[in-house]
Amino acid sequence: MVSTVRHIDHTKMGRGKHGWLDSHFHFSFAEYHNLDNINFGVLRVLNDDMVQPGEGFDTHPHKDMEIISYVVEGELTHADSMKNNRTLTRGQVQYMSAGTGVLHSEYNLSDDRILRFLQIWIFPDKEGYAPNYGDAPFAWEDRVNRWMPIASGGRNPDAPITIHADANLYAAEITNNNSLEFKIESGRQAYLVLIEGAARVNGQDMTARDAMEIVEQDVDIRTESKAHVLIIEMSV
Repeated sequence: MVSTVRHIDHTKMGRGKHGWLDSHFHFSFAEYHNLDNINFGVLRVLNDDMVQPGEGFDTHPHKDMEIISYVVEGELTHADSMKNNRTLTRGQVQYMSAGTGVLHSEYNLSDDRILRFLQIWIFPDKEGYAPNYGDAPFAWEDRVNRWMPIASGGRNPDAPITIHADANLYAAEITNNNSLEFKIESGRQAYLVLIEGAARVNGQDMTARDAMEIVEQDVDIRTESKAHVLIIEMSV
């Protein structure tokens, strides 16, 4: 495997706009059909969704997928057929293992604030798990100038969310004129999302909503202003 880095400009991503919803599609999804961009490793979907006040995704089914939602701004209200009903705010995360099948909805119940969240789907290591739900509050300061473990398939015991996949999620907020590194082992790769701000990543300038595919190469992030970053690390 040859180490590679590929910068993905958010202006060249798939886009879906429906009045109440404005989405950037990192991979083929909904009206964005691209057979050359189906997935990156076990990462199948990463949608950057902005939902208008009082709107949302009505109840719909999922099966055999690990689903993680990372709230960037506003409030995300989740309800599902497992009787969970929760509202999460900035920096908080919800996890749902769809397993043998589950129904859920996601809404922005605010009267005046836009909801922005990252919707992440990861292939499980096998089909047929029992459906499961969890969420975590995550103190914001735990991600300032360091990698905060969010979810892991077992490689990182410090992650509060356990998923059925060989993947590990981390978030960080890197302050002005600072730097942060992330080690990528042999046989591993990572998908990086610059959620907010701007940074120079492995020598390339990135702006908000850009992404980067990184294979068998360590990650070096340098900032002049603040940057909010998500990394999904996985096997090649």
